[in-house]
Amino acid sequence: MQSPITEYLADIIAATNHVDSGAVADYIPELGAADPNRVAVAMSTVNGTVYASGDAEHRFTIQSMSKPFAYALAIETHGLETVLDRIGVEPSGEAFNELSLDPETGKPRNPMINAGAITTHSLIGDDEDACVDRMLALFSRLAERPIEIDEVVAASELETGDRNLGLAYLLHASNALRQDPRTVVTGYIRQCAASVNVRDLALMAATLANGGVQPNTGERVFSRMGTRHLLSVMTSCGMYDAAGDWLTTVGIPAKSGVAGGIIGVLPGQVGVAVFSPRLDAHGNSARGVEMMKLLSDDLGLHLMEASRPARSSLRETRTTSVDGRPATVYVLQGDLVLSSIESLVRELIDNPPPTELVVFDMSRVDEVLPVARRTSAETAAKLIDEGHQIALIDPENTIPGFRDSHGRAVERWTSEHMDATDR
Repeated sequence: MQSPITEYLADIIAATNHVDSGAVADYIPELGAADPNRVAVAMSTVNGTVYASGDAEHRFTIQSMSKPFAYALAIETHGLETVLDRIGVEPSGEAFNELSLDPETGKPRNPMINAGAITTHSLIGDDEDACVDRMLALFSRLAERPIEIDEVVAASELETGDRNLGLAYLLHASNALRQDPRTVVTGYIRQCAASVNVRDLALMAATLANGGVQPNTGERVFSRMGTRHLLSVMTSCGMYDAAGDWLTTVGIPAKSGVAGGIIGVLPGQVGVAVFSPRLDAHGNSARGVEMMKLLSDDLGLHLMEASRPARSSLRETRTTSVDGRPATVYVLQGDLVLSSIESLVRELIDNPPPTELVVFDMSRVDEVLPVARRTSAETAAKLIDEGHQIALIDPENTIPGFRDSHGRAVERWTSEHMDATDR
């Protein structure tokens, strides 16, 4: 049985098919040659399960989405106080490549704009090769596969990197950059040319959602305090001069890249990545922003959305007798949100119910978010198509009028339907 979450992601792509505004980043010749119709979306839970749809295997360069991870690595290397002494954390309200520094401190305003990212890169190693090697090693640990540089894109960016060189010389003149400007910019551009896909990015974002622990390996890559600090900066500065609009509409820590990618992090639940090469006036993927808005609305991702901490929706599974028939009973609990319903769906896929009759007992469920209702309806349809009969015990009518995604009514029981052997 395919997860309905994968099908939902395909629907996100279909729902944004009309978005064709913006243009590819043609100021970098190699990025200007990108296919503007490529599109992909992926999501990784904090337990490391990755769902993806669209051109999910297509590789593109990470670009500015490397900035959060470089900043986190600099914090791990030098400590937060040292990094804060070199780079501020205030939103700039300016474009990502603006030629400016804080007029009072002479420092870059934050690590998400290019001035701050160039300074960050200089803190990662003693020379260009060391910095780049450390970044590639970090990306590889996060994505669980070897990440390499797209040398063609790197060369193209180096040929058109005068603005970044100008920033580096400005930083050097203000003593914010203490290494050779050309060397640092070369390393920074190569950092940005790392080749990834949306699956890689979703898993990398899920490490941040998981408090700095890589979900599958269990390795603590970043400290909890450093991760919290990073996510705060991403929330206020990650989307450049569109950060305020992003925070009010999507409402999660995020970072974009001019190749067309965006990563988003919902702490404690998921990492999300989208890709579409056409950029809006802010340098963010136009279709990617719309995909992220839909994901936020449907999945209840907005940080200001009041909810209780998520936990597994599955309290207990048992095989028993109901009205003289063998049945598998799934006892659910708490609030059904994205992370909790995902754990139930994964259990049904990994360990399909062994009986024809399947009962979902929702007596302990308090609230069902729209994404959980939709996922439940699609899961019910798949179980029915596979020959199962489904019954729902929902004494509080938490999901009134529940039908599967094909419109078929799901039988509703009361607890009295259960035989004495099951009580």
